Amino acid sequence: MKKVSRRRFVEQLGVGVSAAAFLPSVAFSAEKQAPLYAGKKLQVALCGLGRYANLVREGLAASQYCQLAGIVTGTPAKAAAWRTDHRIPEKNVYSYQNFDKILTNKAIDAVYITLPNALHKEFTLRAARAGKHVIVEKPMALTEQDCQEMIAACKKAGVQLAVGYRLHYEPHHQEIKRLGQEKVFGQVRLIESSLGYRLAGISPDDWHLKKALAGGGPLMNLGVYCVQSSRYVLGEEPVAVTAQFGPVTMPELFKEVEESISWQLTFPSGAVCTSTTTSTCNIDRFFASADNGSFELSPGLSYGPFQGKSSQGAFNFPVLNQQAAQLDGIAPYLLEDKPLPAHISGEEGRKDLRVLDAIYKAARSGEKVTLR
Repeated sequence: MKKVSRRRFVEQLGVGVSAAAFLPSVAFSAEKQAPLYAGKKLQVALCGLGRYANLVREGLAASQYCQLAGIVTGTPAKAAAWRTDHRIPEKNVYSYQNFDKILTNKAIDAVYITLPNALHKEFTLRAARAGKHVIVEKPMALTEQDCQEMIAACKKAGVQLAVGYRLHYEPHHQEIKRLGQEKVFGQVRLIESSLGYRLAGISPDDWHLKKALAGGGPLMNLGVYCVQSSRYVLGEEPVAVTAQFGPVTMPELFKEVEESISWQLTFPSGAVCTSTTTSTCNIDRFFASADNGSFELSPGLSYGPFQGKSSQGAFNFPVLNQQAAQLDGIAPYLLEDKPLPAHISGEEGRKDLRVLDAIYKAARSGEKVTLR
């Protein structure tokens, strides 16, 4: 694998960010309602101004509890445009090189990191040292060990660490979690969850194709959604995994990371989750079968708008700004200095990486991997 320098990391930041950078944008149908909260807002600095940062920016604008207060970018032109468009004071604008000076800036409470996966750990550690709360996008880092170091650093610094699990605040996903964990149709026995997009024609220089930046292919950037859905619907942690890499059909693009991968997770209850994440075709669905019924979403794991049904009938939930809902779910805890709920904490992110690590190990070895 060709080594990618830190300078090259920064040079590539402009091509886009986030674990779900290839998911389609959605025009939210729900109108923004008048704010009901009139107290102090969480002042947030966005770190990394690629594609997903624009969705977070829209979420911040729609949020009741948060406000865009600062930016961190390696592109001067972006810094100038964002500063003008969002009336950001010059003192709240940082580069990747001078980011540590945020330590003395009392106008910023939290840093939201939307950088490529490989930079999540570095900037989480730097933000923690600066005494700022951290919200980091998925996947939390490249390995479970990285996650453990991030959790420890934030704990040592006395700041909180959240992961951007927007679907935890989305009503369709809250419903499938309820149906599964409350065993509305009995024990869930089988889950199928898959997510993929055909990436033929993208630039070979895109950071998602570089192992040093992404950590892997679609498993890292999309498969984390599949792993998450099975874990929160069952309310269990997997105990074993088998996995298989798919064939490489676009060798000009997939020289460093997998093009597709399938895996099977086994849970303590005996439930099995089968998943595929791929860059060869479009798929976006979740299906669960239980003793006395089933439930599903299609679209299921992207930005939606989601559609779903169960054995009791079709779902009828509103379309909402998922980033705003997530931010408003996190901010009150940070504003009131209360511990974050476990389901969106750094510990939750660590659990996902534990599974992703095992999936890669199983695919490379061809053997079942036991999770302890």
